[in-house]
Amino acid sequence: MASAQELSDFLRQVEKRAFRQTAYAVRDDHAALDIVQDAMMKLAEKYASKPIEEYPLLFQRILQNTMRDYWRRQKVRNLWTSLFSSLGSQEDEDYDPLETIEVETQEGDPAEQLERSQVMRLIEKALAKLPARQREAFVLRYWEELDVAETASVMGCSEGSVKTHCSRAVSALSMLMEQAGIGRRKLPNKE
Repeated sequence: MASAQELSDFLRQVEKRAFRQTAYAVRDDHAALDIVQDAMMKLAEKYASKPIEEYPLLFQRILQNTMRDYWRRQKVRNLWTSLFSSLGSQEDEDYDPLETIEVETQEGDPAEQLERSQVMRLIEKALAKLPARQREAFVLRYWEELDVAETASVMGCSEGSVKTHCSRAVSALSMLMEQAGIGRRKLPNKE
């Protein structure tokens, strides 16, 4: 069992490296600081009674899980951009769904606001229906914009597996969204 001083010393030793690692992964210094602090609190609250030799692996696992939680809670704008760009037409590469629909506006017709919120719920449900590995690959590749090698490293799998998971995720999301009647043709125009 580690003493309070040993726990404090361990956290002091890993804080800068954990921050750099997290800042690189989430690409937001403020979010990275919050994630590292949350991971440190979880280690201190739940695992303070563990031997100090177990802290490095425990902390890394907690940090990775805390980053995954952050990615799950990522802003709606990232979801719209990545999901609808995958649903967009292959011939129109300049299509930007954010030019077509405003996500967080307080202006406009209440019926349009209701429709947008219902569409967002459908998107969240479709994303939740994906298998865990497909959802993780999709989030890392398209939300966090990691390349295939970085995603494979984070997920602990081969680059081929990442490509397979991403392909299946995009295909499944496209099909689910089309079944729900959401596609490029269904979005209201901003004219």
